[in-house]
Amino acid sequence: MIKIKNLYTSFEQNIVHENLNFTINKNEIFGILGGSGSGKSTLLRQMILLEPIQKGNIKIFSKDIKNISLKEKDEISKKWAVLFQFGALFSSMNVIDNISILLKEHTTLPNDLIYDIAYTKIKMVGLDIKVAKLMPSQLSGGMKKRVALARALVLDPKLLFLDEPTSGLDPASARAFDELISELREILDLSVIMVTHDLDTIKNTLDKFIILDNNKILFNGNFDEAKKENNILINKFLKNKDTFGK
Repeated sequence: MIKIKNLYTSFEQNIVHENLNFTINKNEIFGILGGSGSGKSTLLRQMILLEPIQKGNIKIFSKDIKNISLKEKDEISKKWAVLFQFGALFSSMNVIDNISILLKEHTTLPNDLIYDIAYTKIKMVGLDIKVAKLMPSQLSGGMKKRVALARALVLDPKLLFLDEPTSGLDPASARAFDELISELREILDLSVIMVTHDLDTIKNTLDKFIILDNNKILFNGNFDEAKKENNILINKFLKNKDTFGK
């Protein structure tokens, strides 16, 4: 689904990425890990076309996104969705209108069908349809995340990007959200890429992950493989929650 080759990024004299190489496979839940300032969020933004690719290549759906036209960027971006850390719901719109807005913007479907789809997505993310008329200010943190997820899924993307999806949630809500992501991956045949520092997510939800450190990829593999690595830094990442920066 995604192939990163020889990626190099710097801001003035500060090198952020140096020769990054890795792939993300179809139907995989893939994690991007690393300490504060390691370039996790920059990498995510480059994948979703919010940050320029300076050197190297990022291929998504076999398209080199560094060298595509504006029209191609518009088309390819419709195949993925992004769930930002705090949901980014429109505070002036109720839940159903927040979820419907992408359908209204990108399709010519009639309003009754648009709202039917939006109600289906509400149920898909485990919420009661009674929340449809509530405003974001009336929702708990966990409910906001689920509404934002419903909006992200409304155009039936093939790729789902998540930025710290369990940040700010209590442990029970965080684990329930992880389970939801795993279920949706199977139901919708999604490929999921997430930036995370949640150790339970890393251990129980991710199929594979990379750890970014000192501009490079310190580790690339799964949790069991990481535990076998005789590396002090990797062991710290897997044992110390405070090691991870947001």
